[in-house]
Amino acid sequence: MMLAEKYVNGICKWLREVMESQGEKIQRASEIIAESIMKDGVLHVFGTGHTMILAEEVFYRAGSLAAVNAMLDNGVSVRFGGIKSSQMERLEGYAKIIIGNYDVRPREVIIVLSNSGRNSVPIEMAIEAKKKGLTVIAVTSLAFSNCVPSRHSSGKYLFEVADLVIDNNVPPGDATMRIGDFPQKMGPISTIVNATILHTIIMQACQIMLEKGVTPPVWMSANLEGGDEFNLRHISRYKIRAKHLL
Repeated sequence: MMLAEKYVNGICKWLREVMESQGEKIQRASEIIAESIMKDGVLHVFGTGHTMILAEEVFYRAGSLAAVNAMLDNGVSVRFGGIKSSQMERLEGYAKIIIGNYDVRPREVIIVLSNSGRNSVPIEMAIEAKKKGLTVIAVTSLAFSNCVPSRHSSGKYLFEVADLVIDNNVPPGDATMRIGDFPQKMGPISTIVNATILHTIIMQACQIMLEKGVTPPVWMSANLEGGDEFNLRHISRYKIRAKHLL
């Protein structure tokens, strides 16, 4: 169990460091999102490959906001081909096609997640979203970006085109653990860290709304008695804006 304990302790350490170093930016992100939702906006969340998991994590999720539109594109999903998803997330011009299939509106917010911040699709998603008047919040690893070349023709990284950048402090390559003399690291941490960042942002956004006398739209578990009935009002309100809700 020593390896497992070391991994878990490392995750806890990473989470504490991120919360301490990025606390002010997380608070700012919460304020921006709360303001948008109180004006009937929707929070859009986008990632590619395994980072798409994070868009799913906060979408139609018990205890999370109903005002979330997860941008889930099959082309950049590992569910429809891992190697293909890696190739597609490097394809310039594809993000414009993706965002064109979603109802995004000025003065709304999009969170774009990319650990390396180097691939074309997340970078272009941020650029295209800004063109449409959205505020772009990037969750990325500055350490990762700073040690690899950009794959976008502009030479820029995600953190350079976003309005607000939250550094998840994930190490280059994501994996964190050495097992003896085995050369390849194991124990990736980005999903856990990114999920914590997203839920923290969303909870604080809801707290801000409550402090302003606004009841935030939050899902109840459909597996609790009365959950389906409770959620009907949220479904009615957001089924048009959240493409994958129905």
